[in-house]
Amino acid sequence: MEHLIVFTRYPEPGQTKTRLIPALGIEGAAKLHRQMTEKAIATVEKLQELRPISTEIKFTGTTLVKMQDWLGHDLCYNPQVGGDLGERMSEAFQSAFNRKYTPVVMIGTDCPAITYHILNQAFQLLQQFDIVLGPATDGGYYLIGLSRFIPEIFEGVNWGTELVWKQTISICHHLNIAVANLTVLTDIDRPEDLEKLSNC
Repeated sequence: MEHLIVFTRYPEPGQTKTRLIPALGIEGAAKLHRQMTEKAIATVEKLQELRPISTEIKFTGTTLVKMQDWLGHDLCYNPQVGGDLGERMSEAFQSAFNRKYTPVVMIGTDCPAITYHILNQAFQLLQQFDIVLGPATDGGYYLIGLSRFIPEIFEGVNWGTELVWKQTISICHHLNIAVANLTVLTDIDRPEDLEKLSNC
């Protein structure tokens, strides 16, 4: 069965969207993260009307009970496991493939411009490609999908930098893996990104 993972954290003021605190304040940054996560969940629910996928919320920064109180009890929740972002993403994919899900798509909650059509396209492309990426304007990616587990693409990447997408593409080329790229979108991470919110 196809599987979609949403990577997020609990909107604890002062602990989330910290790069936006200078522009929005501690409470404002947490509120924006809360709103973007809720929008991502709503987008996933629209996708579920198109195709029979299972979904999973991989969370950090709180307890299962608080996540359920926030987003509801009808979702599947599992804590993120590992050190840096690459390790946590790798673990999430490996766990999904171990449970016989395929293909597997992962999104964060920082890209409110993502639509269920884009998510649907990602799953369609994974019928032909091993990897699909959604490049972000900051040099990272807002989506990654795999048709099989490829741990190497999470190793040796400078997470949180403008090099993430390029390094991931380079690893894929080194492994001789064909990559499909989706449309380029903007993650809302920095104060200068906020002007893009009106387009979402």
